[in-house]
Amino acid sequence: MAEGDSIFTKIIQHQADADIVFQDDDIIAITDIRPKARIHILVIPKLPIPSLNDFTVEHTELLGNMLLRCAAIAKEKGIAESGYKVIANTGDDGGQIINHFHLHVVGGEEVNTVV
Repeated sequence: MAEGDSIFTKIIQHQADADIVFQDDDIIAITDIRPKARIHILVIPKLPIPSLNDFTVEHTELLGNMLLRCAAIAKEKGIAESGYKVIANTGDDGGQIINHFHLHVVGGEEVNTVV
């Protein structure tokens, strides 16, 4: 896929379906279609940034807002108190499959084996 042509871009542009749990001008959050735990939400920037390696200081506010959204989702889903993980896969060895940066919010059960 060409950069900017990921499934996430298609979801952001309403060209593909997803279970959207949050959306604003900069971020979209969707339920993972292959969950690794009872709660598995993807928090995705609307900018087509390929990986964590491609962020710059200009993206500081976006990254901060993404992390705050992860915490808000954990609270909304009732997993903030019991615990959850926020995961960013980067590059082939890091397990990144989609060439569009995103954060995984994983919880609702013990997730020690997820990472």
